[in-house]
Amino acid sequence: MDLLADARRSDCGVLSTQVLQEYFAATTRKLGTDSALARRKVELFAKFDVVQIETSTIMESIDLHRLHSLSFWDALIIRSAQKAHCVRLWTEDLEAGRRFGDVEVVNPFA
Repeated sequence: MDLLADARRSDCGVLSTQVLQEYFAATTRKLGTDSALARRKVELFAKFDVVQIETSTIMESIDLHRLHSLSFWDALIIRSAQKAHCVRLWTEDLEAGRRFGDVEVVNPFA
């Protein structure tokens, strides 16, 4: 299943500015992707709806971090998904099936 292609076709994909930044950093540092190619991919990903990280999002993420014993960065992704009214959060970094309000964590590799 190609999640990105499906999200593009159905016009329902949402990313946050944090995810765009993390993608660029991880693909260039860990995978050795050329920075020009990684930049182009970030441009393509930015065509999805993009949640801007604001001060209120950071403060609410701190509360999620404290309440659920999550890493701050995971809490920021969850809060961004909530802010965008997502019902599914595709990630391998959190426990599949776990819910945070209306957002359900789904492992794309399961």
